[in-house]
Amino acid sequence: MMKTSGGLELWARRMAQRFLIATLLAMAVVSLWVPFLDTDISARWFTLPNLFLLLPVPVVTALVAFLLWRAIDRNARYQAFFLAIGLFLLGYLGLAVSLFPNIVPPGVTIWEAANTPSSQIFTLIGFSFTLPMTLIYTGYAYWVFRGQVAEDVDAGGYH
Repeated sequence: MMKTSGGLELWARRMAQRFLIATLLAMAVVSLWVPFLDTDISARWFTLPNLFLLLPVPVVTALVAFLLWRAIDRNARYQAFFLAIGLFLLGYLGLAVSLFPNIVPPGVTIWEAANTPSSQIFTLIGFSFTLPMTLIYTGYAYWVFRGQVAEDVDAGGYH
């Protein structure tokens, strides 16, 4: 939506709303299915006081989904982009709350799956060089392709 205009923009907005519905349905299926994988997960979500402590996760997710729908409808491009990112982060937060500390349910914890400290340090050093370069390249690509796609090449934009 951020990079389009005219008929392409209308199509992108229609598709964004359809895919938002599909995403919310998938999130609902996973949210309803995961608590029944294990009694510990079910107890984590549905016993007191955890119920009240974790209730903000689905409530904020529903609020973000509603705001995203409205942003798409109002053509608030940047707001829709950041709300979509927030929706996915909230989905992963819900999974993390449900499955932690198990990374492979039901029995392998994150600490059992972790590699040796020396391998982790080696990876961290490589990551400390790779991440800034990736962010710089991504920023450069966004700068080069800033603006919107024009339906007419002579009208402007980068196409």
